[in-house]
Amino acid sequence: MKWQGKRQSSNIDDRRGKSGSGMGGGGFNPLLIGPLLKLLFSKTGLIIVGILVVFSIVTGINPLTFVGGIMNGGGQGFATESNYEPTAEEELLKDFSATILANTEEVWNRELENYRNPTLVLFTNSVSSACGNASAATGPFYCPADEKLYLDLSFFEDMERKLNAPGDFAQAYVIAHEVGHHIQKIMGITDEVHKLRGQLSEKEYNQYSVKLELQADFLAGVWAHYSQESMDWMDEGDLEEALNAANAIGDDRLQRQSGGRVVPDSFTHGTSAQRMKWFKKGFDTGDLSQGDTFSAADL
Repeated sequence: MKWQGKRQSSNIDDRRGKSGSGMGGGGFNPLLIGPLLKLLFSKTGLIIVGILVVFSIVTGINPLTFVGGIMNGGGQGFATESNYEPTAEEELLKDFSATILANTEEVWNRELENYRNPTLVLFTNSVSSACGNASAATGPFYCPADEKLYLDLSFFEDMERKLNAPGDFAQAYVIAHEVGHHIQKIMGITDEVHKLRGQLSEKEYNQYSVKLELQADFLAGVWAHYSQESMDWMDEGDLEEALNAANAIGDDRLQRQSGGRVVPDSFTHGTSAQRMKWFKKGFDTGDLSQGDTFSAADL
């Protein structure tokens, strides 16, 4: 892709080198009950309790405030600075990601009414979002609760080395797919699907999840269509890179690679063939009206 020198988005929340903590909502963490009680009834714990009581008498502060802070894992969460030094290659990936995000902003603000730009959060190892904590192993994800995209840039290296899906346009597809989920949130599709959780069996809900993911692939293809139309920045082989990436992250292929058997009822993202099909359909047509995966007779 001829992306260098293009506008970069300012909607970047760079948390690289920081570690997320807490669940973002100050929720109670039941996993800490046992360790906390063990501490309180130990000799050290009794000394701590005594100190807190004295501190409370002197200051008037309720010592349960500290206990609550321990049990909810830090309340709203915090970030700890480290001696993190990004490499030149990673800085290039940051610039690339900001450039792709900027172009999605241009395309979707032009193609959709009432579009609002999402924020891209860059992190390393782990991150705290409004949807909870996540590690880099989760892969890129979109959190509808805070309308942010989350990406550990090391995933791009994993794409090349572990998934055999290299290339800058493959990376662009990943970002555009998550932006596709943002569009679904804006259009109310995400909320409608999530309402079905608990009303359907796991197998039935998985089918809706697949349709949601395939529609995000379609929207990524639509972005690629209009992006190329306006920028003419794709090189020969770029489309194949995106299709190869879609193929690499199909449920059937991932299950096969993990050494397990392929279980269609457990699919949540779609097969390799389906993911390639819907991305290509979006790219070929650029027609949003053709992306209704929920009504499609054949996915």
